[in-house]
Amino acid sequence: MNWEVVIGLETHTQLSTASKIFSGASTAFGAEPNVHTAAVDLALPGTLPVLNRGAVERAIRFGLAIGATIAPVSIFARKNYFYPDLPKGYQISQYEIPVVQGGTVTFVVDAASSPGGKAETKTVNLTRAHLEEDAGKSLHADFVGLHGEKSSGIDLNRAGTPLLEIVTEPEMRSSAEAVAYAKALHGLVTWLGICDGNMQEGSFRCDANVSVRPMGSTAFGTRCEIKNLNSFRFMQQAIDYEVERQIALIEDGGTVIQQTRLFDPDRGETRAMRSKEDAQDYRYFPDPDLPPLTIAPEWVERVRAGMPELPAAMRERLVADYGLSSYDAQALTASKDIARFFDDVVTKLGAQAKQAANWIMGDMSAAVNERGGDWSRPPLDAPTLATLIARVGDGTINAKQAKTLFAELAAADTPSADVDALIAARGLEQISDSGALEAAIDDILAKSPSQLADYRGGKEKLFGYFVGQAMKATGGKANPRQLNELLRKKLAG
Repeated sequence: MNWEVVIGLETHTQLSTASKIFSGASTAFGAEPNVHTAAVDLALPGTLPVLNRGAVERAIRFGLAIGATIAPVSIFARKNYFYPDLPKGYQISQYEIPVVQGGTVTFVVDAASSPGGKAETKTVNLTRAHLEEDAGKSLHADFVGLHGEKSSGIDLNRAGTPLLEIVTEPEMRSSAEAVAYAKALHGLVTWLGICDGNMQEGSFRCDANVSVRPMGSTAFGTRCEIKNLNSFRFMQQAIDYEVERQIALIEDGGTVIQQTRLFDPDRGETRAMRSKEDAQDYRYFPDPDLPPLTIAPEWVERVRAGMPELPAAMRERLVADYGLSSYDAQALTASKDIARFFDDVVTKLGAQAKQAANWIMGDMSAAVNERGGDWSRPPLDAPTLATLIARVGDGTINAKQAKTLFAELAAADTPSADVDALIAARGLEQISDSGALEAAIDDILAKSPSQLADYRGGKEKLFGYFVGQAMKATGGKANPRQLNELLRKKLAG
């Protein structure tokens, strides 16, 4: 039987506020356990939550970016469940009326991952994006109790951290689509500045709801939720394993049980965590300590006025203004740091757009990836790369020499350098003087009568021989384009 995969994602995006969503405690990462807490986070008697305005504004910004409806009035609810790291015994979240409703995210599934073997653009509809508080964290390693027994610890530093939970419709049909969507969403929230996107620290983590059904069926299969995927690679592995597990289970006569599962990256498999709750199990009801969240149209317009140029708009501009391909535009807007760097090199410094794109997507990206992928600190700064591109363009150096200089500067961790001084100090200037090049060519032809006769007799492959001799005679400094033009004229007789 042929099976169809059905995937929906829930993404917990930690908002970039300095303080928590209902208290003034810090959201900074890396402190000693239970240092960044306040009375509200600890659920001490008599405390009342106060909503963080910055968290709401970040939710509005996201809603505007995806073309969603911003609810003029939304409600906070209590989501009841009982974990040791949830002091109140409930989580403050939004249920019936979220702040962001609807919207879409468009992304590209690259050719290598697409079933058709070519890049495919896909749009996924979002159900909602709602504000909520994070829970704390249970620590199960290396804790010893009063009597020497193994124990667990609770760290409430994360309790009350503001989250925007972004929920898709179940419209993705492969792990490749899910990963492409997650990468696009990650790029968008970091572009907007509402999340730092640090997956290792838990700032951006996804839950994947996965089910399978016979091809052609419209009824959904029983879904399993894979929790807390904080790596795109792990997400793909987890979904692929879960799909294979469910298909094998059904084909062997078994039944998929709705449950929450965790992914074990060491073993490359998902494993059951607990039975999956439905909404009624959480006994949602409006939080009596928080009034409805009212968002006036004027507030939305103030946020809209402060929005940056969005990735989709920038892609259109790159294609229209610079004649770049859609592929180039997509790659250059993968993150705001890359896009800003390109704009600095081309718009502010005047480098040729296609050459800048090639450098940024090629040598620059490779060097950045070797350094951990941080585009906020590139191996060459914008003025240095722009000058390097210009010197290739005006014939001062050739592309091979430029790549050598780039590699040396990147290896030496010298992002800002005087390219012209380096070229002069190393004697790399190309010979573009036509008189000097003609003299070198005449000398080579005079010393190669048999090769010249063979070339003129039809052995055109000997052109490479004459180019090599000319480069040797000029110490590799001949301007290749100019040399080729002059050489062809001379050889034609």
